[in-house]
Amino acid sequence: MTASYQIVTANPELDQQRRRGLRRMRTLAVSLLLLAAVVYVATRGADGFWGFVNAGAEASMVGAIADWFAVTALFKHPLGLPIPHTALIPKRKEMLGRSLEEFVGENFLAEEVIRDRVDAAALSRRVGEWLSVEANARRVVDEAAALLEIGLSRVRDADLRVLVEEALLPRLLEEPISPVAGSLLEEVVRDGAHHGLVDLALEEAQRWLQENEEAFADIVGERAPWWSPPVVNDRVTRRLHIELVAWIEDIRRDPYHHARTALDSALRQLAHDLLYDPKTQERAERLKTRVLSHPQLVTTATSLWDAFRRALLESLKDPEGPLRRRALAELSSFAEQLHDDRALRERLDGYAADLAVFVVSRYGDEITAVITHTVNRWDGREAARRIELHVGRDLQFIRINGTIVGGLVGVLIHTFTVLL
Repeated sequence: MTASYQIVTANPELDQQRRRGLRRMRTLAVSLLLLAAVVYVATRGADGFWGFVNAGAEASMVGAIADWFAVTALFKHPLGLPIPHTALIPKRKEMLGRSLEEFVGENFLAEEVIRDRVDAAALSRRVGEWLSVEANARRVVDEAAALLEIGLSRVRDADLRVLVEEALLPRLLEEPISPVAGSLLEEVVRDGAHHGLVDLALEEAQRWLQENEEAFADIVGERAPWWSPPVVNDRVTRRLHIELVAWIEDIRRDPYHHARTALDSALRQLAHDLLYDPKTQERAERLKTRVLSHPQLVTTATSLWDAFRRALLESLKDPEGPLRRRALAELSSFAEQLHDDRALRERLDGYAADLAVFVVSRYGDEITAVITHTVNRWDGREAARRIELHVGRDLQFIRINGTIVGGLVGVLIHTFTVLL
């Protein structure tokens, strides 16, 4: 069974800079080792002060060589010799990947850490300050308009027809409409949500009757008996018009009018029948099937969508159009609200923290697993070379410090020996 590895790639320019830095630090570390060797040879067998220098140089060489071995053993075999427990990264990159995964998961993706960072970021305050600048708010509106325009332009009528015919209509035909319609109507009647629609219909009906008395007379006159005298028809029609306008006015003014209560009662009964009466449910399903199976439905839906899309695209193309101006005004108002309303900022920051914690708790394992999967796919030698390129320059300080500290320790040991 063979394993396939991935060569690690990076930015060539940055790699060149890192390579030069690593080369300089290696040269410095080797130069200090050579200097210690030269001093050691030059002061060998000397006494007095130079004896201390010789002891320091000897210890510096030992420290430099020991630390060179330790640093080199991380990435490859020193001098090419297969010494045990060397070339650790190429051999144990899988363990390195798992360790990195556990480290990131425990220290960066913990719930306390995420909430603390989101709270410290004060996202809502920063968003409010950024949106309070008109140029920024206008940029958001322009970008959103451009994205929406691109999205609308890519939706074709043929694609919409296929979506309606193959996805929406079959699903709607299979799903019983009575329970949904009955529950929705029951909630609407219970909350009185339909009262606003009733008021609007009454207002528009009264306005039409008051502005179109002649049209009303013509409609009623067409249905009058042929034998009825015109004078009588005119009087009856005028009276009907007056009474109808007054009746609608009464209903508008009286929230407890018997016509309103009768409508509420009828809607309540309809909701009950839709939920529990088999005959009403059967009639509702037949009506749904007739409507959804009508061949003109898809054409009408496509035409309505096309008209809506064209109107929306025209509005989006106008930078000073009412749609963009409205969006800009809403963004500016939202920015002011974020600036003034501390409770709103705290609530939004809490939502952001909850969202971040939810994402991490649900997908955190998959996120950190990317580290292990990526490291496992690396070629061992190439991975060691890349890691050394990134951290090798700093590791050379271990060799430099070993040379210097080793020399100081050597002087101390020699001093202690002379004193004894």
